[in-house]
Amino acid sequence: MAEAAAETVAPRRRRVSGVFYGWWIVAAGGGIQLLTGALLGQAFGAYVVLLREEFGWSKTVLSAASSLREAESGITGPLQGWLLDRLGPRLVMQIGLVIFAGGFMLFAFVHSLLAFFGVFLIMSVGASLCGYLTITYAAVQWFERRRATAISLTTAGFAVGGIASRLTVQSLEQLGWRETAFISGIILLVVGLPLAQLMRWRPADHGLRVDGDPPPEAHVAAGLTRFELDASRDFTLREALRTRAFWFVSFGHASALFIVSAMNVHLLSHLKESLHYSLSFAATIALVLPLLFLTGTIIGGPIGDRFSKRWLVVCCMFGHAGGLLLLAYASNVAMVLGFTVLHGLAWGLRGPQMAAIRADYFGRSSFATILGFSNMIIIIGTISGPVIAGYMYDRTGDYRVGFDILAGLAAAGSLFFIFATKPQRPVRA
Repeated sequence: MAEAAAETVAPRRRRVSGVFYGWWIVAAGGGIQLLTGALLGQAFGAYVVLLREEFGWSKTVLSAASSLREAESGITGPLQGWLLDRLGPRLVMQIGLVIFAGGFMLFAFVHSLLAFFGVFLIMSVGASLCGYLTITYAAVQWFERRRATAISLTTAGFAVGGIASRLTVQSLEQLGWRETAFISGIILLVVGLPLAQLMRWRPADHGLRVDGDPPPEAHVAAGLTRFELDASRDFTLREALRTRAFWFVSFGHASALFIVSAMNVHLLSHLKESLHYSLSFAATIALVLPLLFLTGTIIGGPIGDRFSKRWLVVCCMFGHAGGLLLLAYASNVAMVLGFTVLHGLAWGLRGPQMAAIRADYFGRSSFATILGFSNMIIIIGTISGPVIAGYMYDRTGDYRVGFDILAGLAAAGSLFFIFATKPQRPVRA
């Protein structure tokens, strides 16, 4: 509560160079997402290749490390949501960045599988605290009409991070994975902590309103802020858990992440070892994919603000499934490119809608706690996707069966969104 108290000492209209301060929060969140994507998220596949070469660990074991990160996010999600609702995004993000950086530095000294899993767990906790949930929570507090656009721009940072991960890969090749890991920790402290300073909790704490709107005179006279008026109709966690929409959106989100998480870990290996393309070609596809993700993310925000987010997501689910089937049965470059286009655009278009739908359905007052509990379901996809693909590869020597399973799960998951209609908002005195 200290952050809130400090920020409400002198509430005033907070603008920088005439720009609504919410957009500076979006920019800072995008910057943190860029760091996360460049240093770990999109670069983990390259770490997998080098760790397997040095230690001989199986793909199943290395996939389990990625799943461990997602499991941590799901398990600690409710606690993180509770912390955000009470401490605000800035303090939570700062703590996360310090833990994340420390984990990276410890990673540089790993020599055993047990140490690897322990250090990776530390990194995962830090990445979660400074990552998606914290950044999205901040954006939701500051935007309503342009909520999907704001979330999409923060997510675009992760896409740019995927492009920038090329620099991480070059560092891995030239300096080695230990040196790169240690340097990554330093970058998180030097660049990430100043960005975290820009985060703020709620616009009302600074004499501002959601979307930068001027306050209606009637509400001003009554001494009510828009946040207070909207909060009277927001869902509590208990109320959200009683709705069909909470469970359907959560399981649908998990269905999409079967494919997303598997591709983050296994795409480079599949292109090089199963389809026998050169490492240069595989790296090019890995570069084009985040470009398409970025494109989908940027256009997905405005589309979601104007049209049905739910039906947009349904179309994206089939894009994920169709793209993965093209990759599984690829016999030429055109099919690989088809996968890249379908999966990349579907990933980008769908991503911002996940949080925006929840905020639209349940409101912002308990958003972090609701999304944190939802993470406990989402991890089904993020944990299982890489493990299913890696396990089927170890059993069959090929990714095709594993990819077939994941594509089927994603296609079936579209049904959850079809039936996830908006619940009626609670009405209180």
